[in-house]
Amino acid sequence: MKNYINILCIGAGYVGAPTMSVIAQKCKECKVTVVDINKKRIEQWNSDTLPIYEPGLNEIVTSVRGKNLFFSTEIEKGIKESDIIFVAVNTPTKEFGFGAGMATDLQYWEKAARQILEHSESSKIVIEKSTLPVKTAESMERILQKSNNGIRFDILSNPEFLAEGTAVNDLLNPDRVLIGSKETKDGLKARKKLVDIYSNWVDKDKIITSNIWSSELSKLVANGFLAQRVSSINSISALCEVTNADIKEVAKAIGMDSRIGSKFLNASIGFGGSCFKKDILNLVYICKSYGLDEVAQYWENVVNINIYQQERFVLKMIKSMFNTLASRKICILGSAFKANTDDTRESPALFIARKLVEEKVELVISDPRALNNTKLSLKDLNESISYIEDPYEASIGSHAIIICTEWDKYSKLDYNKIYKQMVKPAFLFDGRNIVDRKKLFEIGFNVFSIGKSDLTHY
Repeated sequence: MKNYINILCIGAGYVGAPTMSVIAQKCKECKVTVVDINKKRIEQWNSDTLPIYEPGLNEIVTSVRGKNLFFSTEIEKGIKESDIIFVAVNTPTKEFGFGAGMATDLQYWEKAARQILEHSESSKIVIEKSTLPVKTAESMERILQKSNNGIRFDILSNPEFLAEGTAVNDLLNPDRVLIGSKETKDGLKARKKLVDIYSNWVDKDKIITSNIWSSELSKLVANGFLAQRVSSINSISALCEVTNADIKEVAKAIGMDSRIGSKFLNASIGFGGSCFKKDILNLVYICKSYGLDEVAQYWENVVNINIYQQERFVLKMIKSMFNTLASRKICILGSAFKANTDDTRESPALFIARKLVEEKVELVISDPRALNNTKLSLKDLNESISYIEDPYEASIGSHAIIICTEWDKYSKLDYNKIYKQMVKPAFLFDGRNIVDRKKLFEIGFNVFSIGKSDLTHY
């Protein structure tokens, strides 16, 4: 394999492994190795049961694994043999010291940078794939410049723009691929090598190049703008409910304005996932660091509206069910933060579950893919929660159903069957606006939707 371009990815999570799998499939001239310190995770990537669920991912992995895609825990060996290194390690929100709760915790990223410095025996292109604060590349460069044995490191920024549930399609048919570099002769040369790799399947006009700082900042701002739209429409959903307006009609009307567009205008119980909240708070912290307090406050309110929407939803449940939930059996349908993923990070369903346990409910959670991750996320409450994958079984004897994830199957359930096996009066709270509320009302449900008037029999 001496003629291969040897690509290494440090980090076998939601970003690194799917991205490398697609690169391996589309670039036969590349030998791609994904390494991670988590032995169990690597074993799962080498098995028939992958550690994450993404539609279409299993087919891609199995088509190239063992040919030009490899998963390993041998980080040192991988660094020594690589020509190009993607760094896709976890960059969570810092939980200690200065910036706790907002700034990005870069300890795993810094450890990766120092491992690259320690074990490299030849010059390399090092690519930031993790979401990082602007100017992080400068810090990485300072670490890697400590090499005194003639080895050169060129730093690139190549942020991911993946949406969980559609990650494979986002990789195969991206809106854009962004590659940032220093605008020096060596930086531009390194950038071209990465452009050539993506050009194997991405149209040249969709590959955007920029300076490295613009690339780093673009990722944070993109997530900020998307989350801002969700919070904006969710704030209006509260107004719709008290004025008897219909949020879907409002969203359709404003979404048809070509200056606005219709995407991310679906009112709901709020956004979740590993990116939006973390990246916006990082943006807030950066703004505060530069003394831009008004800008920081603006973006922080995007997160605050998201929290408000979830709290408002729970309070509406309590009020609608005669001001007490104690000893009621309540069934949550969907615990993943969105459909077509098993990821529960920052899922609104978890926030709602915790609030319901505080209200002393008998809680049942159902989800077609995410129950294992849900149990881990709520492990401190597992004595108070039952987990049942089958929604029909989960809803038996329940007083209320809450739809928290927009799984397609939840809009197609036999709600006549579910209603007959529930305690009356039966309540349904649709946190994603995916059911035919009028039909459910006719069945007998008291129906509560986001941004719509209530349909009740009392």
